[in-house]
Formats: sequence, structure tokens, C-alpha cells
Amino acid sequence: MTFFRSAAEWVDVLPSSIAIRESQYLYAGLLTGHVIGMCVFVGLIVMMDLRLIGVGNRRTTFTQIQRRLFPWQMFGMTLSTASGLLLVYADPLRFYDNIYFWIKVVMMVLAGVNALAFHLLTYRTVDAWDGRTMTPFGAKLAGAMSLVLWAGVVVSGRLIAYNWFARR
Repeated sequence: MTFFRSAAEWVDVLPSSIAIRESQYLYAGLLTGHVIGMCVFVGLIVMMDLRLIGVGNRRTTFTQIQRRLFPWQMFGMTLSTASGLLLVYADPLRFYDNIYFWIKVVMMVLAGVNALAFHLLTYRTVDAWDGRTMTPFGAKLAGAMSLVLWAGVVVSGRLIAYNWFARR
């Protein structure tokens, strides 16, 4: 038995975990908040990524788009993260044994690494390409990778409810 499995079993029997899991309205509210947060966050990420790959908002500079969308992206990410962590807290064994949950987690980590690489490498030269319709290869690659990874997060997140491989 792994440390993570032991931790999930410990959290699973906590009174607060049980209360959230068995609550008629709180658990449904957390699910709703998670979906709304993901829609806001991923929807705005898609808008930014479409600009990076040169498909959308080509008359607006990338820095203008980022300046306008970033606060709302952070709101969506915060809502989605907080509600997602509470959902896992409420039913940790369900998520521990779910392959789609782990795929979602890995894709979120990879999306974070992609964003970090973009900001540390390509974004440092934004002044040189910001006003151009066409973005450099690094920006296109980061945008395309982000679209694929966040689509994978959404799809695998939805499939969590349909885990055919669970051991339970």
C-alpha cells in the first residue's frame, strides 16, 4: 500500500470529508463551481492561444489580450482549483483509483510547464513580435500545445465520472 493510498483512506473517513460527500447541495455546488471555473479559465486560455497560433484576434496585440484576460483567467483558475481540491477531499478513494483523474493531473502539470516555458523563453521577446499578425514559432508551439493539453484536461476530467477501470 502506498503513502498516497493510505492518505486517501485517512481523508476518506474524516467527518468533514464525509459531510461534503453526503451533502445534497454542497457537493453539487462544488461540481457546478468547478465546471464554471473551468469554462471561464479554459475559454479564456483558448482565446489567448488562438492569438498565439495566429488564428484569432490578429488585430489586437498579444499583450493587450493578456492584460485584459489574465485577471479573469486567474479568477477561473482559482474557482476551479479550490472546488476541484474540495471535490478530491470529499471522495479521495474515488479519485485515487481513477485513471482519468491521473491523466487530468498529468495534463495540467504539462500545461503548467508549457506556460512556464512560454513565459521564460518566448514571452521575453514579446516586444519584437507583439504588433505583428504572425507570431514566432515558439509562440505558435506554446499556443498549440496549450490547446491540446487543456482540451485533454477537459475531456479526461469529464471521463472521471465514467471510469471503467476502477478497482472499487
